[in-house]
Amino acid sequence: MPKKALITGISGQDGSYLSEYLLSNGYEVCGIVRRNSVVEHQRNRVSHLEKLNLMYGDLSDQSSLNKALKSFKPDEIYNLAAQSHVRISFEVPQFTTQVNALGVLNLLEAVREIVPSARFYQASSSEMFGNSVDFDNYQRESTPMKPVSPYGIAKLFAFNTTRFYREAYGLHACNGILFNHESPRRGSNFVTNKIVKSAVRIGLGSNEKLELGNLDAQRDWGHSKDYVRAMHLILQNSEARDWVVSTGQTKSVRDFCSYVFLKFNLDYQDHVTQNPKFFRPNELNFLRGDSSAIRNELGWEPEYTFESMIDEMVNFWMNYYLENQGELKRENQS
Repeated sequence: MPKKALITGISGQDGSYLSEYLLSNGYEVCGIVRRNSVVEHQRNRVSHLEKLNLMYGDLSDQSSLNKALKSFKPDEIYNLAAQSHVRISFEVPQFTTQVNALGVLNLLEAVREIVPSARFYQASSSEMFGNSVDFDNYQRESTPMKPVSPYGIAKLFAFNTTRFYREAYGLHACNGILFNHESPRRGSNFVTNKIVKSAVRIGLGSNEKLELGNLDAQRDWGHSKDYVRAMHLILQNSEARDWVVSTGQTKSVRDFCSYVFLKFNLDYQDHVTQNPKFFRPNELNFLRGDSSAIRNELGWEPEYTFESMIDEMVNFWMNYYLENQGELKRENQS
């Protein structure tokens, strides 16, 4: 019998890559999607996958979680659903907390009652560290967590709730503390794809200006494909525990801009402006993860570099706009 995996947030960047990876490894995969008035927004990242089982549900709706677990009976559960935009969490802190914190509590309680033998993965975040850094300028599993955003605070609640259910009830519940990871499937309102899409349009002749916030924020950026492999490895380990997943290299938003615009022989400074509305009320300045534990103990290694990740994103949007000239013209006029 094939293993069965349930993925919340299956229509997101990570959910789509994880679905592909699990299906390629013989899994039966079921995903929970939130209802949207435009169906393409719910399923466009997974519409090419014919073997998926999709169900409507939401972390804030306990009955839908119970129904999914009872009907599918998964062996593994990957909780990737979230209000995932950090800056927007300052604008909708209550909604962010309801989904990212209380929603995880809802799901874990359903797991405890319905499928207690299932293995559970919680998508935790480097945002939980805030500006807390160890003496060597790395963040690792033991680094104190002092989040500086509603998103990070909610994720820390979920992180500790996952640990509590593991220790109190014996669930095989794990946290993956993932640092920033990107891909062509990243939402366009996230800074990385926002930079890439704008640079591609400018490289193709647009005279637009790219408005960004803090150009000196430094992040540890990897590729989503590499990180979903880590998620799977974490649940295959016999011991349930928490793991940092990162590249161990830090680049600034300014570095990101420079590399992308140089692909078109352009100087980003001629095309990028800073807009105060894109700054966070409380900035997170620096992230760099020490992933030596998962590398040494589980054998995980990233296949993408910072540069090859961006190259893939640039090539994707170049091909997209070259095939959709009409859309490029409309965006240039807007």
